[in-house]
Amino acid sequence: MPDHDMDQWLAPIAIIAVIGIGAGILLEGLPPGAAGAGAVGVLLLTAALSAVALSRRVRDLRVAVPALVGVGLCGAVLDVQADGPGYIASYVSLMGLALRAPRRVAILAGTPVVAAIAAEETYQSENPASTVLMVLFGSGLLFFSAAFAAVCLDHRQHAEALLAQEAATSAARLQAAALAERSRLARDLHDVLAHNLCALAVQLEATRLAAIAAGAGETIVDQVASARKLACIGMVESRRALQLLRDGETPDVASLPALVSETSAMLGIPVTFQSHGVPCQLGDGAGLVLYRVVQEALTNVAKHAGRGAEVTVGLVWEHDGVQVSIIDDGGDGVGASLPLSGHGLSGMAERVSLTGGRMRAGPTDGGFAVHLWLPSSPQALAETR
Repeated sequence: MPDHDMDQWLAPIAIIAVIGIGAGILLEGLPPGAAGAGAVGVLLLTAALSAVALSRRVRDLRVAVPALVGVGLCGAVLDVQADGPGYIASYVSLMGLALRAPRRVAILAGTPVVAAIAAEETYQSENPASTVLMVLFGSGLLFFSAAFAAVCLDHRQHAEALLAQEAATSAARLQAAALAERSRLARDLHDVLAHNLCALAVQLEATRLAAIAAGAGETIVDQVASARKLACIGMVESRRALQLLRDGETPDVASLPALVSETSAMLGIPVTFQSHGVPCQLGDGAGLVLYRVVQEALTNVAKHAGRGAEVTVGLVWEHDGVQVSIIDDGGDGVGASLPLSGHGLSGMAERVSLTGGRMRAGPTDGGFAVHLWLPSSPQALAETR
């Protein structure tokens, strides 16, 4: 059954028509006896059938079409029983059939309604032929006008659907073009930046070995080793940034195992990842903050813990959030003078506070520890407070 916007005003018209018919019957005078009671009953039946036929909840033609036909026949009966404008209900039923039913069904169902109107109008007419022609012309004009309006509305809705589909297609094309451009930029940057950093790390390692073989001082060897470590850290971080640029996906908790394994492999730091409890849905932006804190903490270990450091990344899931710990046992201190990152733990602490979480970091027995708590949702945060 077509779903037309015209249904929104057709139902009020039916209500006004029923009220007008009732008022007309009362003004003309209710017929005495059983005729009057019958007129009231038919009027109530007309109202009930109109409510069923024109309800937007009724989508079944097997219910709506017979109800509309019943409204039309009741209008003709009212015009016979009581001297009032009962024929208005018949015309409303024709409009409803034209708007709500397919054309062929509407024409077949409207035929008995038109016949009833014609029979009622010619009941006391002095010129039955002229009256029948007038009824046919008026009913046909009303019916086909409503049908034409319904067809126009169908075409408009179809055009709007096509426009929406075209807009979605255009947006998909633009997104695909943007992703292709981002992938191209990522490839170009990878060729220039990551490859050069990798070559630099290899050259620095060769320089360190040459310096040891030449008997250079320990300070020079350590400085070359620190420079190589910086190149390796830059290579790891550039690869992560380029991967994000290529994929366009925001890292979150699910990305932590890959972060841990990559950091351990690229920087030569043993990292253990542990997760306990049932994971819960974190608040908006909390997953990205967790990932960035772990990333920054691991980078700091690579920069400042020195050789022999081991790290444990632990997640403990609770009903209202997650406890995160990044703990290293320290190293030999070589490379402890490497420069700090521009996005240090202090900046991370600010981002954590914006998500409603808590973070603390500080030295432990021979190492360094970062502890973080993030809420599962704003409601959970309010409950814990």
